[in-house]
Amino acid sequence: MTQDSRAFGRALRLAAAMLLAATAAHAVEGGATITPFGVTDFGAGMLPPPTPGGTWGLRLAHYGSDSLRDASGDTLDNDFDISVQTYGLAYLRMTEHEIWGASYGFGAVIPFMNIDGQVTVPTPAGPLGLAGSDLALGDIQLLPVMLQWAAPPNLFVSAMLQIQAPTGPYDVSEPFNVGTNHWTISPMIGLTWISDGGFEISTQTMLNVNTENPDTDYTSGIEWKQEFAVGQHVGHWTIGAGGYVYQQLSDDDGPGAGDGNRARVYAVGPAVSFLKPGLPTLSLHAYKEFGARNRAEGVNIALRSAISF
Repeated sequence: MTQDSRAFGRALRLAAAMLLAATAAHAVEGGATITPFGVTDFGAGMLPPPTPGGTWGLRLAHYGSDSLRDASGDTLDNDFDISVQTYGLAYLRMTEHEIWGASYGFGAVIPFMNIDGQVTVPTPAGPLGLAGSDLALGDIQLLPVMLQWAAPPNLFVSAMLQIQAPTGPYDVSEPFNVGTNHWTISPMIGLTWISDGGFEISTQTMLNVNTENPDTDYTSGIEWKQEFAVGQHVGHWTIGAGGYVYQQLSDDDGPGAGDGNRARVYAVGPAVSFLKPGLPTLSLHAYKEFGARNRAEGVNIALRSAISF
């Protein structure tokens, strides 16, 4: 690619970043979430037990949206449409070792993603239609520290440190990319409380601290995500509702950042899970987003399964 074509591609990328919004596949920067939404629901404060072979998990997720919202929450008229499918393979290994009174473990998540989208960007020469797709290995998430505390009866507390590495492909001339082209450090704390009658409240708090994308000189602001689920245990099933709250806490920095591109969105919907010793766990939720600012507003559907060996 020549220097002129790289410059033109970068200009298109930055123009798109002002309008495009984040998805569960972390498609863009510019007021965007970088790590996936809707990763947990019931059992957010629980980590797997120590086993010789560890725990393997699979997450199938879909995010779709045809609505972009501006800083006031109004819909932008730009023919926006995006569809993202994520196939994530996870390995978690809890050990008998203790740190600060908690059981220690580690893990990793390898995502494969299929993203397809289009958007119309206003330019001085008139509307410019951008479209693209990407199918590839995404940004791998490393979990070097996973801690599970022995809390009072009915309460489960966990903490994790996640490092998302820029392993996914990235091309500054493309409007949609699987990779983010920068590192993200994410501390997390999870809590689960289950009453004697089987009523559960679970939640997980997460912060994203993002490094600079060297190809765009752009740094996304610090992001806060709160995922939650409330439900009733009935036999081996838990039935209820879940969702998430997302708010960008600090401004973006770089070309096209404007007034900071701070994004937010809320989501809620039904959630159900199945847990029986000796069988794979299952969890399914379907969330509808609302209240979006500076990002897309769509639907988030995810099916998770895990088994310990």
